[in-house]
Amino acid sequence: MSDRPPHAPDSAEQAGRAADVLVRIRGAVPTLQPAEQRVAAAVLDDPAAAARMSSTSLAGQAHTSVTTVMRFCRAIGLRNYPQLRIALASAAAREDVRKKDSQWATKGDISEEDSLAQVVDKIIYNESGTLEDTRAQLDLDVLARAVEAVAGARRVDIFGLGASGFVGGDLHQKLHRIGHMAFVWTDGHAALTASVLLGAGDVAIGISHTGSTVDTVEPLQAAGERGATTIALTNFASSPLAECADLVLTTAVREMPFRSGATASRIAQLAVVDCLFVGVAQKSYAESTAALARTYGAVRHLRGR
Repeated sequence: MSDRPPHAPDSAEQAGRAADVLVRIRGAVPTLQPAEQRVAAAVLDDPAAAARMSSTSLAGQAHTSVTTVMRFCRAIGLRNYPQLRIALASAAAREDVRKKDSQWATKGDISEEDSLAQVVDKIIYNESGTLEDTRAQLDLDVLARAVEAVAGARRVDIFGLGASGFVGGDLHQKLHRIGHMAFVWTDGHAALTASVLLGAGDVAIGISHTGSTVDTVEPLQAAGERGATTIALTNFASSPLAECADLVLTTAVREMPFRSGATASRIAQLAVVDCLFVGVAQKSYAESTAALARTYGAVRHLRGR
């Protein structure tokens, strides 16, 4: 196979896949076999270079076989290796444009030698990319169904631990301020006991970047078994949390190895939570606006303390 990259997709389907191939690869990594994960790492490290490689060259770089490279392509929803090269070439070209347009563009993970200015630039560039990727792959139909479910719920219970718990707290506060009965549970035992009290007409929301936090998965699953509508907010669409949810909202985090999932993932989760909340508030626009004004007024006199 030639090392020359393909220039154009064969179909509209391939063009669409090019738009989210890096997001899909990142999201698929936890479900891949170890050898396939090495292929993913090689591709994500330098998509432009990977787009110029033959399948044999990429297999050699990933210390695996051409057969594994082909399995990797199928695992991320592509029929063959030429489709992968086309998608990677398109993704790399878009990233180059984005870097040229961004005042914060800078390459690589944060290093010990970076100045504070470089640290700031890398964080801002990475997190802005995370938001763009999240918007590009967010399923608006699923979001609309989640908005309808929350807007019509008798009560909303939100489960999340650690950084995801803070995001859950933000959603709880927002819903509470417009008059919705909402609860947030950041302790696994409390979440599980609350979940078994839910039923039809209630909504349970589980928030977990990895989607594998047992203390979030178990209560969401229990709530679903009791008849509640379940919503997962996670970075991985094939995670245990997603598998037990009726509706799945996904983020697309560009995580850098130096930083934990509690940084960029939290930014993306908060953005999706804001979209969900505003959608719910719009359903009763006048009432929500009035409620927000009243709750703001109740604490306004405290601002000078």
